Amino acid sequence: MRSIPNDPCASLLGSPALAIALALLLAQPSAWAQTVPASSPSPGKAAKPAKPFKQAPANSKPSSPKPATGRPLGELSGVYDWAIDLAAREGLDPQWVMSALRQARDLPSISKLMQPPPSATPKNWAAYRDRFVESKRTEAGQRFWAEHAHTLLRAEARWGVPAEIIAAIIGVETFYGRHMGGFRIIDALGTLGFNFPASHPRAAERTAFFRGELAQHLKSHAAAGTDPLIARGSYAGAFGLPQFMPSSLARWGVDFDGDGRVDLSTSAQDAIGSVANYLHAFGWKAGLATHFPVRFEADRLDKDALLAPDILPSFTRASFEAKGAVAEGLPESFDGPLALIELQNGEASPSYVAGTQNFYVITRYNWSSYYAMAVIELAQALRALRPKSGSGSRG
Repeated sequence: MRSIPNDPCASLLGSPALAIALALLLAQPSAWAQTVPASSPSPGKAAKPAKPFKQAPANSKPSSPKPATGRPLGELSGVYDWAIDLAAREGLDPQWVMSALRQARDLPSISKLMQPPPSATPKNWAAYRDRFVESKRTEAGQRFWAEHAHTLLRAEARWGVPAEIIAAIIGVETFYGRHMGGFRIIDALGTLGFNFPASHPRAAERTAFFRGELAQHLKSHAAAGTDPLIARGSYAGAFGLPQFMPSSLARWGVDFDGDGRVDLSTSAQDAIGSVANYLHAFGWKAGLATHFPVRFEADRLDKDALLAPDILPSFTRASFEAKGAVAEGLPESFDGPLALIELQNGEASPSYVAGTQNFYVITRYNWSSYYAMAVIELAQALRALRPKSGSGSRG
């Protein structure tokens, strides 16, 4: 991402004296109290870009579109030092960084949403599936596909990811733009970066992750000259039609409509291209099925060994069968790895499939076999509803 060359504030930030002065300034509660405008842009319209900060007056500040509840983020331990380090490390205008973080809020509701569900809650694939593979979503998916048929075809041709998989991911993630989230991204990432639930088993790891995402959020908006306080998304900081995190946007976002910027919130073309590019980057293989039916041979079944790698494809056809699992319908030419995927059904017997590399790739979008199977089955439903012949059959 672009940093500011020859920025005097960035070069001076290495001075211990300036670092101390900034820390003292930020430590004043009044410096973190900020009155913000109450107006908010319509979700369907692009936010008006702010001027790049290197062209703005020295005292310019990002403006929040709407007051946020919760205490100022600056009241949390470590925020001041982190902000100073980020500005120095990335060559950002320190006043701009401080202004943005002054207006960020620690939201207790976000910390609560991040708490893991009770371990006693049984997983139920059938119930999970019904949330995503249902008539309203398939109807919306048909409309989305009809409207963006050419773009989906272009993406499939370029990256090898089927149009139905791309469309299904957007459908599962945001119901084709209906549910993109209402939290300010800076509040979500700030809260999770500095007040992640300590009871979570991966609290330290997740804290580092969300601080990194907050840094990327600020870097991206600094480079684009846009206001980091306007963007909204999920409680985890994901945004846009495909719910990308800031680092995913930076690495895999694609300007697929050719307007010179990547806009995942209002450009379906950019969202489609970015999803396809993401899956391709994680190893999607064109023409490979995502999974196959599986049957067990009871006399040699070693289910514990088959499930040990979880969703990571780890078995050859021969080693898979040696442990008592037969993937039905495998082509003779198939030589890729397989994984035994278990989908629990509450009190009923689990469902099983043999997952391929492409099944695993979908789980890189969301690390859940239930998520991957919901995407796959929604994709199948959308494909089944497409015209079977004519120019639109692979639209």
